[in-house]
Amino acid sequence: MNPHATRAGRYVLLQRAVVVLLAVNCVIYVLKGAAREAADSMAWFTLLALFHLETSAQPRTRHALVAAGIRYLRLGAAAVVAAAALAYLHAQAWLDAANSALWIAVVVLLEAQVRHPAFSLRHRAFFTAIAATLYGALALLPLAWIAQREWLAGYDAALWLAAFAIVEMELWSGAASREAISRTPPETPR
Repeated sequence: MNPHATRAGRYVLLQRAVVVLLAVNCVIYVLKGAAREAADSMAWFTLLALFHLETSAQPRTRHALVAAGIRYLRLGAAAVVAAAALAYLHAQAWLDAANSALWIAVVVLLEAQVRHPAFSLRHRAFFTAIAATLYGALALLPLAWIAQREWLAGYDAALWLAAFAIVEMELWSGAASREAISRTPPETPR
């Protein structure tokens, strides 16, 4: 049995498990949470799904009409995320507001990495330091929610950290692979 195939299979299972758990969290927030929490959860889930769809190597997502639809859906979901962040500020839900601000910064960083992969690879140490700072701050939030006995919020925050860690791993491994391919000289015909 190929050890790389086994590892890849486990990684795909981990990805799918995280997506299913995030979907369950969305349903819980829709059924039990405040309206801003439900909207926030659904918008972030939508952004994650669209980000994955857009960055996947599937040719059907490259069609101009599909790509435009994805961009407009992402813009709409981003608007809902921003509105939820403002609602958290208005409600003085400081942990939720800080969480939103940090995640928005993470998404801006990911967008920069996806839109400008050569630049992000040249400045990988900078991007890594920024990402480590953002994720480090985000890692404190589940602990703060758990300290306040907000178990679902703590669990949800930890799960989103896992989801975005997977996105980051895919992003860096994909960018590194593309960079290696672009540096490989073309084969000369024999």
